Amino acid sequence: MNDFAARRDDWMAREELAERMIPLIGALTREREVVTSLHGHRLLGLSTTGILEVHERVAQLGHAELALEDTLAVLEALRELAPEAASIDVARIVEDHAAAGGDLRAHVRAALAAAGTGRTAERTDVVLYGFGRIGRLLARILIAHTGGGNGLRLRAIVVRRGSENDLVKRASLLLRDSVHGRFEGSVSVDEEAEQIIANGTRIQVIYSDDPGTIDYTAYGIRDAIVVDNTGRWRDEEGLSRHLRSTGVARVLLTAPGKGALKNIVHGINHTDIADEDRILSAASCTTNAITPVLKAVDEAYGIVRGHVETVHSFTNDQNLIDNFHKGDRRGRSAVLNMVITETGAAKAVARALPELAGKLTGSAIRVPTPDVSLAVLHLSLERPATKDELNDYLRRVSLHSKLRQQIDYVESPEVVSTDFVGSHRAGIVDGLATIANDKDVVLYVWYDNEYGYSCQVVRVLEVMAGSHPVVVPARREVTLAG
Repeated sequence: MNDFAARRDDWMAREELAERMIPLIGALTREREVVTSLHGHRLLGLSTTGILEVHERVAQLGHAELALEDTLAVLEALRELAPEAASIDVARIVEDHAAAGGDLRAHVRAALAAAGTGRTAERTDVVLYGFGRIGRLLARILIAHTGGGNGLRLRAIVVRRGSENDLVKRASLLLRDSVHGRFEGSVSVDEEAEQIIANGTRIQVIYSDDPGTIDYTAYGIRDAIVVDNTGRWRDEEGLSRHLRSTGVARVLLTAPGKGALKNIVHGINHTDIADEDRILSAASCTTNAITPVLKAVDEAYGIVRGHVETVHSFTNDQNLIDNFHKGDRRGRSAVLNMVITETGAAKAVARALPELAGKLTGSAIRVPTPDVSLAVLHLSLERPATKDELNDYLRRVSLHSKLRQQIDYVESPEVVSTDFVGSHRAGIVDGLATIANDKDVVLYVWYDNEYGYSCQVVRVLEVMAGSHPVVVPARREVTLAG
């Protein structure tokens, strides 16, 4: 057999193993609400080649090569053991089993028992108030997470009627997205019931301009969490209007909250959410992107002071062509100009991470790209750092730590902004761009300011609903020393 034939046969054998994984991954999510990943990289929805690619990526990040046979064996064991809602890192289970030895199936059972799986989250109704960029992405994520119907359930969206064929247009915008691509599945409408049907999920469309006058119970919705995506009200007084509606239990704002409103960045201060908190903010996309990285750096090196410069994609509050705008400079064409503007993200960090209060300044430049932004962190540290040491620490944080859902890490001389469209992480450290000069460092952090942020919002929703899945195995503490 020549080399070409050998390589072809090896590839076909690898494809066959990956193909066998796909129904197992789907069944675990659909029937058991179990989300599987390899060092944080989700397997659900991946094609055969996607599964092979994520195995290669794991090896490129400095891990031992993960054999496809081992991944398949863990997935088969999970299907047999049938755990309840959980987030399971298959690669971590394989690594831990390799270190401990013994029977793999017994090891998987022990890992599940140690994590305390076996409980099912109660159903929680979710209403999206506003159906713009963030609202539609939240809908996509919630529909994909529907699984067996427990946990978060998207029940309705609330909008102002825009035209006679409003329902069809809303459904079309959910189905087709110029940045994030076509919705994975089917979308149709029931015009008589005024519902959008997406992958079997019936979403009631409610037309209203007053959040305090809706009787959600008339649609079978009770004790719902309303996610306000409009940004129209950003303080507790304004957002409390939602609580006047029948059927609403809590409110989450997808914008920085003002006044005494708690700003929550999942991974940083989500444990501060109390049962009595009825109105919360999920902060901003930039705050979610930079706060986890700043926390990791502060824990290892100590941050004396810093400046955050964001290179941010344009947003819907800017003009396509020059026209009047109440904000400074935002009246100029978003697709033709770089626009200097303000950002409150640096100051907002302190609301989630009080130890950095008064230490950060910030500024922003809006640029002619529709999605994915870049935060440049100029930091003065208490302890000196080298580029290799700092990068290795952040790489390990992205793989193993409690901030793994928030921080990703990449080293490639070819990546550009569009490579990060659809990232589930809040921020991605670009290791090759890191600059370290003793106690002065510069970090470049990419972030999908739409999808990555929406994933963070859903994580906050899960905490509010008590439906955040158990993590198996438990995440490790990562220190500078290793």
